Amino acid sequence: MGFWRRLFGGSSGDELKPQRLDYLNEALALERQGDYEAALTSYRLALRDHPNDARILQNMAIAFTKTRRLDEAIRHYRRALELDNGLAGAHYGLAFLLLKRGDPDGATQHLRAFLAHPPRGPDAQKWIEHATQALRDLGSSGGPPEAVSAEAP
Repeated sequence: MGFWRRLFGGSSGDELKPQRLDYLNEALALERQGDYEAALTSYRLALRDHPNDARILQNMAIAFTKTRRLDEAIRHYRRALELDNGLAGAHYGLAFLLLKRGDPDGATQHLRAFLAHPPRGPDAQKWIEHATQALRDLGSSGGPPEAVSAEAP
């Protein structure tokens, strides 16, 4: 219909406005395909449109972790938590990165925050069990667990 209106003299300013891309969904799709670098570009564009969106920052942190840019991942998790301290996934991811960095006290703090308000959903139990075991290991050894990763068992 819009084509015919434009062709025969009708005009609609709304039809000529460019539409914004959904950079967040694009980034998530790129991540599912394993293209983390391209996903990070799309996340940056999404963050430009929504600079205080903690979930975008959390997703960026995950992508930075996958590309082994751990300092950037930690920075983005921390920024996400500044905006939304109840973001369970950010506490979880940050805890395991801090373990890798040799900060068991920081990891313990974030594991406890994660377990205080764990996520809900079909996969939540495996993340809760993983965090609980890591916290148990930290308490018993006084140091970081040997084979703990941010990936669920």
